[in-house]
Amino acid sequence: MSRIGRLPIAIPAGVEVNVDDTNTVTVKGPKGTLTQNVHQNITVNVEGNEILVTRPNDQKENRALHGLTRSLLANMVKGVTEGFSKTLEVNGVGYRVQMQGSNLVMNLGFSHQVIMEPIDGVKIETPNANTIIVSGADKQKVGQLAAQIREKRPPEPYKGKGIKYAGEHIRRKEGKAGKK
Repeated sequence: MSRIGRLPIAIPAGVEVNVDDTNTVTVKGPKGTLTQNVHQNITVNVEGNEILVTRPNDQKENRALHGLTRSLLANMVKGVTEGFSKTLEVNGVGYRVQMQGSNLVMNLGFSHQVIMEPIDGVKIETPNANTIIVSGADKQKVGQLAAQIREKRPPEPYKGKGIKYAGEHIRRKEGKAGKK
């Protein structure tokens, strides 16, 4: 039995979970509404204030889907109650970020500014010129937008310039040896 899949998911107060006939799970909470289509072999039951995920047998595909489905549903419940966020740091001389309306405008050493629009359901904040906070209820969308922002100027190994996740360690390289 899957150690992750068999764990029940607690439903906090203020969260509403519905499972329809087509195995679509809808979770409503204070931070928004999320929906997920569940594979037809996996059964999702809402009993009291818990969500239980079960599988019909121990076939390889069903074992794989069991833990995955439970994790996706747990992330949905967490997303509509607490939300998810990723923090990015911008390092480099002259590199800075700012908000213009809802768009993120980045000066990253190119001859032009890089402008990114937020995805619906995801919010971008810039508390200072070197920090970007991406937050929202959907974990996948938050991670995707953060990865797209980082992709515009990934950190380089010599000086560490670029956009990196907060807490990310950049492996530094030695520069070429100087003349003697």
